[in-house]
Amino acid sequence: MRVQMLGLCRFSYLGLRGYQKDHSSIEERRAFLYDPDRLARRWQWFTTLALPGWLAQTDPDFTLVVMTGPDLPQPYLSGLQALSRVNPWLRLELVPPMDRHLEACLAAIAPHVDPQADVVGHFRHDDDDAVALDYVATARRDFAAVQALWQAEGRLSLDHSRGLMLRAGAGGADFVPRIAHNMGVALTIFLRPDAEKTALHFNHTRLPMWMPCVSVTRPLMFIRSIHADSDSGDMGPGLPWEIAPDALDRQLSRRFGLDRAVLDDLAKAVSRKDSAGRSC
Repeated sequence: MRVQMLGLCRFSYLGLRGYQKDHSSIEERRAFLYDPDRLARRWQWFTTLALPGWLAQTDPDFTLVVMTGPDLPQPYLSGLQALSRVNPWLRLELVPPMDRHLEACLAAIAPHVDPQADVVGHFRHDDDDAVALDYVATARRDFAAVQALWQAEGRLSLDHSRGLMLRAGAGGADFVPRIAHNMGVALTIFLRPDAEKTALHFNHTRLPMWMPCVSVTRPLMFIRSIHADSDSGDMGPGLPWEIAPDALDRQLSRRFGLDRAVLDDLAKAVSRKDSAGRSC
């Protein structure tokens, strides 16, 4: 069975809906999203935390569509264009402002759906989160074990729910181990190629209403960052699990290709930039 892994990452996309923070006009939304200090922080999160895992996936057969507006300020637009030129798995879609956010997301994803695939594994990825280096390979493997559930309805969610919550502050990065079901990151929604939907068409907190849901609690699969710019600034429900500090450092390196000291520096840097413009 041919499984296409296809994800969507919104990088400061300019649209009126699809975010928890409301704005009364497109001009107000543009001023918020394109604030120079905010964009600098988002770029740091994207390049330091999110990007390394995608660059080093053990299974390179996937597509991550980065969706932004055609008027994204420089140097961020040229930076995304440069990344898409050298990484065949990264596709840049410049979507003009659209009132209906799900239609905008579908406009970004639809050109990249492989009609020859038997099933498409849709996933969403925020620009300030990270997935493990074997996320794509593991999602494919685990789907193969439960594909009969998908066959029944043409819909199935596969939730790799063991993760780390990264809370950023002036003192650095604080990690809280959590098993958090249907968090959104490392969550794959398997649909037929003709479904004309993306992962964002399904509220990840209410997935059992629409499809069978399988939760896989090992191995460690995601990092979700929580900081002043987060669209949702809390950890949400979940179960704690324990990890020793030295084991945490090893897991950051082995599972995500990340260095603890670099993440501490990132957390401090974005906190300084944020506090310079407004109180955290």
